[in-house]
Amino acid sequence: MTNPYEIVERPLVSEKSIAGAEQGKYTFRVRKDANKIEIAKAIEQIFDVKVDKVNTLTVRGKKKRLGRYPEGKTPDWKKAMVRLKPGHKIEIFEGM
Repeated sequence: MTNPYEIVERPLVSEKSIAGAEQGKYTFRVRKDANKIEIAKAIEQIFDVKVDKVNTLTVRGKKKRLGRYPEGKTPDWKKAMVRLKPGHKIEIFEGM
């Protein structure tokens, strides 16, 4: 398995993800080629918790204009919503 810090890029912090954290659901930006099993193992290793379920989705990049260039595109990326088993928490979300 790859380094777990290469699979999980960063937590996503938004109003919706903070509301989900109260219910034990946490949202992360992950590598595009990572599967659900790799994501679950990486979260368990990094945060020392037990993962119950992982849902993933690929977010399409947006079309953007930048200066004189007519059109560009932001890259596609993958989002993972992780539900933890009861009694487990990830502390980085608790202070928000």
